[in-house]
Amino acid sequence: MAPSGRGSSEVVITFVDSAARAAATPLKIKIDYGQPSLRGRPLLTDSLVPYDKPWRTGANALTTLTSDTDLVLGGRDLPKGSYAFYTLPGRSGWKLIVQKNPGPTPTGAPAPYDSANDIARLNLKAATSASPLETFTMWLVPSRDPGPPHGQLIMQWGTIVQSIDWAKK
Repeated sequence: MAPSGRGSSEVVITFVDSAARAAATPLKIKIDYGQPSLRGRPLLTDSLVPYDKPWRTGANALTTLTSDTDLVLGGRDLPKGSYAFYTLPGRSGWKLIVQKNPGPTPTGAPAPYDSANDIARLNLKAATSASPLETFTMWLVPSRDPGPPHGQLIMQWGTIVQSIDWAKK
């Protein structure tokens, strides 16, 4: 099994009518994250993803969300910009911790979790997948429903699936 890699998911928001499209730059929403693999290990353990402790939501570098537009994530307004994500796994439900992006430390390593950087703690929706994933994966899935651009941010590792709604503000 190869070492952890990097993954990303991106949504590009374009405008439907040709006059607006010609005059506007498409807006982007992007998630960048490390992709650890299970490699035969159980997922929810003190050494991999512990309950009730902030998890970096991926491997190696911080997981980041960068948006060219103001968003609503899980009911919380997020101005355009860059944010770091942590996850707080719990036996009765998981939370997504959104932080100001502290950037790397002087050594280049990701900054350790610091609750002073928290902007929001948002409830995630849990599901179980019949098709387990060996490698942690995140998707920004746009909806095809009419109205302002919106969709879901979905995370899966093993059979555990967590999601949260997003929308362009």
